[in-house]
Amino acid sequence: MHRPVATRLILMDLQETIRQLNIEKECVEQAIAILEDLLGQRTGVPAAVPKQRRGRKSMPPQERRQVSERMTRFWAKRRRGQPE
Repeated sequence: MHRPVATRLILMDLQETIRQLNIEKECVEQAIAILEDLLGQRTGVPAAVPKQRRGRKSMPPQERRQVSERMTRFWAKRRRGQPE
């Protein structure tokens, strides 16, 4: 049984599209492999991730004392029922 010309052209286009996508897929896989090598993931060595500071920022003693005095005054006024 012969297929119509239009059907054959569509199948040829699909085959060509698949061939081009496979070429692109290989290029992407190579690029990923290179990037993973650069990060050390392929060698089993974990990639160096910069440490980020987390939690509270440190405060010098003088600043801590100022905050403490300010909060002491705040709570004293609050206990007396006065607005800030």
